[in-house]
Amino acid sequence: MTLRSRVDFQAKRLDMVILVMAKRKRKKKVAKARRLKPVVGWREWVGLPELGVERLKGKFDTGARTSVIHAFNIKAYKTKDGQHRIRFQLHPRQHHRLPSVACDAEVKEIRQVTNSGGLREPRFVIETTLQIGGNHWPIELTLSNRDEMGFRMLVGRTAIRRRFVVDPGRSYLVDLL
Repeated sequence: MTLRSRVDFQAKRLDMVILVMAKRKRKKKVAKARRLKPVVGWREWVGLPELGVERLKGKFDTGARTSVIHAFNIKAYKTKDGQHRIRFQLHPRQHHRLPSVACDAEVKEIRQVTNSGGLREPRFVIETTLQIGGNHWPIELTLSNRDEMGFRMLVGRTAIRRRFVVDPGRSYLVDLL
């Protein structure tokens, strides 16, 4: 192999390496763009349309695995066909006793959940639709008396996994549609 052919070979090889690196860079940019998720604040307005709640202040708590809503007058019952259901009421407005919304849902299960005090307690679990902005999807929601807590609803990390990034320094970034 002559010197000139060696130089040409090395130049072609270098061109191929540059081309491969450029393709990899493009793939990384595309993959990164796919990973970009909408940002929500640590508190946002959310809706629970299946429960008749148009607007409710929710705290996005990535430390909480499960979502929870303040519920009272909880009464479990069984339908004629053997389905386990639950009736309960909730106050959608923080620090207000009115309005009160009467709800009815199918019981998915009763689960042991660790509360904010570190104690394990049994809670009813229902499945309902969560609305944030124009987005709707099903979530699991536990029922608990949160009367003494600051927020009527906590949105846990399993409800927002792979959907949003939470900015803990900002609030109300998403318009409730």
